[in-house]
Amino acid sequence: MMKKRFLVSLASLLLVSGLLLAGCNSAKTSEGSGKVTLTFGTSQSGIPRTGIMQTMAKEYEQETGVKIDFQVVPDAQWRDLIKVKLASGEAPDIFNVDVDPLSMPANVRPEENAIDLTNEEFAGRMSEEILPTVSHNDKVYGVSFAPSKIWYVYYNKRIFNELGIEPPTTYAEFKAISEKIKAQDIIPFYQAPASGWYQVLPLFETGPNYEHTTPGTYEKLNNNEMKVADLTQLRTVIEQLKEFADLGYFGKDFLSNTVEAGIEAFGQEKAAMLLRVPGTEKEVSEAYPAMEDNMGFFVMPWGDNQTIGVNPGGSAAMFGNKNSKHPEEVLKFFRWITEHDNLQRVFDGGEGNLTICWPEIEPKLTQDYIDYEKNHEKGTVMQAAVKYIDPQWMDIGKDISGMFAGAMTPDQILQNIDKRRAEQAKVLKDEAWQ
Repeated sequence: MMKKRFLVSLASLLLVSGLLLAGCNSAKTSEGSGKVTLTFGTSQSGIPRTGIMQTMAKEYEQETGVKIDFQVVPDAQWRDLIKVKLASGEAPDIFNVDVDPLSMPANVRPEENAIDLTNEEFAGRMSEEILPTVSHNDKVYGVSFAPSKIWYVYYNKRIFNELGIEPPTTYAEFKAISEKIKAQDIIPFYQAPASGWYQVLPLFETGPNYEHTTPGTYEKLNNNEMKVADLTQLRTVIEQLKEFADLGYFGKDFLSNTVEAGIEAFGQEKAAMLLRVPGTEKEVSEAYPAMEDNMGFFVMPWGDNQTIGVNPGGSAAMFGNKNSKHPEEVLKFFRWITEHDNLQRVFDGGEGNLTICWPEIEPKLTQDYIDYEKNHEKGTVMQAAVKYIDPQWMDIGKDISGMFAGAMTPDQILQNIDKRRAEQAKVLKDEAWQ
């Protein structure tokens, strides 16, 4: 029965992949034009929603005659879809994959699937922090524009001031201010389970707090000397997420919310708080000018966390398909997009990120962020420091959505995480799990 279900699921996924990425298996020639078209597969959040990449790609086509055909897939489907495409040899010429030092080799299998970029001039200009996330066995395979990502809770200052509330530093305070906000018929905290990944952030972005409280936690997890289910703090965070849902602090019918709709809800003051990254102020205020200077931020207080979680990989990276029919065209595009002026354009035209993983580009961190970081401890997020967490991110997202709907318990979520970790470890022949 399990085998039958697996085959049915795989067949469904292959069908979806055929519909979503039809015609983007490899570089192709436009009919009658003689021009090369490179397919670029990515999730919705893999490239800026501002459209800067597409705009620049059109200019690149005018300069070179090489067209970049973007195939944008919903976040909830992309991770499984690109795995299937890579396994079948039908991946796009350029593909975006979320990266971190632990999961990239397993997710991409770069020696089989990615063009070696080690000797490219631009590979030596990326920051030392990002290189481990796009490298394997001392070879560079990916190109990233990501900042070191930090997820803060952003809040509406006007709403907070009118209600006489302050940014919370404990879960009890977080819960108390949410109750006051809800009483005003405003959604306290915007949650987006429909995107598949957003609801997972509180579990692992607060990982530095677990490590801070019990030093050596990450090492024990990596050596299989303890289970994720043994992390009482993580269980507490999951239980608190469930409590927020049950108390209505995510709003009604929130299970259908997407990440993309969060800016609108926050900008229109329908929601008082949401999770975002530095630079959110620019994106929100550009769309909703009345929100300018009306946004503050604080570290997410799930589990009484007060440690800033830093993800050195941060986001997606571009990889060139080793099996593309036009690898040289892929390399030329990478060389072009990483020229200094073009890096600056990607940075300036993005969603407001205040840093980028290219030291030659000056960051835009404001004094508020600089001061806040000085007053708080930092640590590496769990998914970038503990093995076999990031590859199952979307599966965990499904489990959490199931919990919100009343179909799963926090204990079952933790047990599933450990089960999947063990399965992945055995596939990779990790000695700690032998």
